[in-house]
Amino acid sequence: MENKEDLSKNPAEKYPQPPFPKQDQPAPGKEELLHPNADHGEKSYKGSGKLEGKKAVITGGDSGIGRAVAIAFAREGADVLISYLDDMEDDDARITAEYVEAAGRKAVLIKGDIQEEAHCRHIIDTAVKKLGGLDILVNNAAFQMARKTMDDISSAEWDRTFRTNITAMFYLCKAAEPHLKPGSSIINTTSVNAYSPNEELLPYAATKGAIQNFTANLSQILLKDGKGIRVNAVAPGPIWTPLIPSTIPDHEEFGKDTPMQRAGQPAEVAPAYVFLASADASYIAGATIPVTGGRITI
Repeated sequence: MENKEDLSKNPAEKYPQPPFPKQDQPAPGKEELLHPNADHGEKSYKGSGKLEGKKAVITGGDSGIGRAVAIAFAREGADVLISYLDDMEDDDARITAEYVEAAGRKAVLIKGDIQEEAHCRHIIDTAVKKLGGLDILVNNAAFQMARKTMDDISSAEWDRTFRTNITAMFYLCKAAEPHLKPGSSIINTTSVNAYSPNEELLPYAATKGAIQNFTANLSQILLKDGKGIRVNAVAPGPIWTPLIPSTIPDHEEFGKDTPMQRAGQPAEVAPAYVFLASADASYIAGATIPVTGGRITI
């Protein structure tokens, strides 16, 4: 939430515009090495009890969009399990957990690779045990690498992209479904690439198109089965996160191709997840909210 002065400001000028400094990082990147720093709503997001008492799992919750969603959920009253990949992300995950706890909510950290079905089950089982249930599943973790040609994409990289971005989503939803009561919510992170694919992100863009279809299809299944579980998606455009300089070599002009001519910030995406997870979105299912800086998704 913002004050009136912020709301009246030209959104194209609200945050830093490219060019960004060249800053190569090893994937998946770290927040402390990101320049300019990203805004996750640390100082700006104010909750109003929209998710009071809810229990949420957020994959890729250590940094970027996942961190912003974790902060927003906690300030709205939710306990949060933060899933992340490996040791490189320990510091980012710890900092995110500290923000959750500072909001007076419980934070649980789980490290491991969601490519493995057993680990996905472990995430859900741990949430149910340590949080006392599960109401919201945010499938946000993703892998990408920019490549110029098909020859640059190895079979292993193709498989990893699909296993991380879409196969793990199936594993997590399947494990979560028995624990989700009517009124629960699944929110999947797709991308503007589902509508307008970047030619240098072939595997990633393909998975994001698959996520779009998976979201719409699963939504119908769970509603027609009488489960009362809403499934929706958020489609971010170019958002400034550690993933960008660690996977896109030419990131200096990142976000320039949007009508706002800048990259978005994680803090600008998180409210869409809060809305979809809340009772305010009780009649919304199988939908996707674009947060793209004006890039068209029709």
